[in-house]
Amino acid sequence: MAPPLLPQSSDRLPPAMCPPTRRAAAYEPHRAGVFGLPAVPASAGEARRTVRELLAEWGVTPDLREDTLLITSELVTNALTHTTSEWIVCRLHLTGQRLRIEVEDQNCGHAQPARRRPGPDDQNGRGLMLVGMLSSDWGVDETPQRSGRVVWAELPSEGRETAEPAPPTA
Repeated sequence: MAPPLLPQSSDRLPPAMCPPTRRAAAYEPHRAGVFGLPAVPASAGEARRTVRELLAEWGVTPDLREDTLLITSELVTNALTHTTSEWIVCRLHLTGQRLRIEVEDQNCGHAQPARRRPGPDDQNGRGLMLVGMLSSDWGVDETPQRSGRVVWAELPSEGRETAEPAPPTA
């Protein structure tokens, strides 16, 4: 089975391709990274390594980097544990105001991801609770073709270590 497709939406288009109403707003630099992984246990570690490299390249602060790595690890682990997907796709989007993490699976599981209330002796069930505590928002969406689902989380991106790049010139 082929990896899930990267859905296109206006918030993923380069600034020159955005509708005029979006271009009229203040320029917000946008960085994005996308990578696919086979749905095997080793992919959680590979996702963390790839995300760590992207965030370092983008100049993300260490605190935001650590929170993003933990959230990525939890979302990838959930996709590996609770679906029978052959592939998962990870996406990161960084704008001036937020960092969005998306993990797409092939929706081969029967239950939607939801927070649980684990007991003190339970070994599992704390992943989405951690995601909720570390992120400003999170949720689950179906892909446009209904061939999978995307579990996402957003964090504020303030406190970047590097200066913002200059807006593109005409």
